[in-house]
Amino acid sequence: MKTKPRLSHVDARGRVKMVDVGEKPATRREAIARGSIRMSRDALALVRSGRVKKGDPLQAARLAGIMAAKQTSALIPLCHPLPLASVRVDLTEAKNGYDIEAHVSTTAQTGVEMEALTAVAVAALTVYDMVKAVDKGMVIGHIRLMLKTGGKSGTYRRAGGSGKAGRSGRAGR
Repeated sequence: MKTKPRLSHVDARGRVKMVDVGEKPATRREAIARGSIRMSRDALALVRSGRVKKGDPLQAARLAGIMAAKQTSALIPLCHPLPLASVRVDLTEAKNGYDIEAHVSTTAQTGVEMEALTAVAVAALTVYDMVKAVDKGMVIGHIRLMLKTGGKSGTYRRAGGSGKAGRSGRAGR
């Protein structure tokens, strides 16, 4: 019979706690997250023409995503501050907006999944902020972890684009 998985951020009495990573070895860790922002034709035409009054939302979003990854521990209460080795945020044209992808890496005692997810979310929010005068109905969505490497749990890779997850690198799977 399988044992029920325990949440690492909750103690035996149900109280929230920060996970102690002090005894864990520092290893190379990477994470990739993706998301999207969808907008009206008018907003999309404005962004793609380079005529947004506030400046280039794509460049601002890249910078905001990088800055957000670096500040994740200040935004998410139980995240450890990490020495990030690299952060890259890419925005790619899609039919009705942009797909956003963040790659984050470090050598540390814990992973960078939250940093990658935060980078994607803040990049999307930055585009929204810069274009909202034209389209308040933009939709930010489908933010998800695509890949995580390093650490005791091994590699996690989201299977295909279906939203189903898979793991590799763990015994018995």
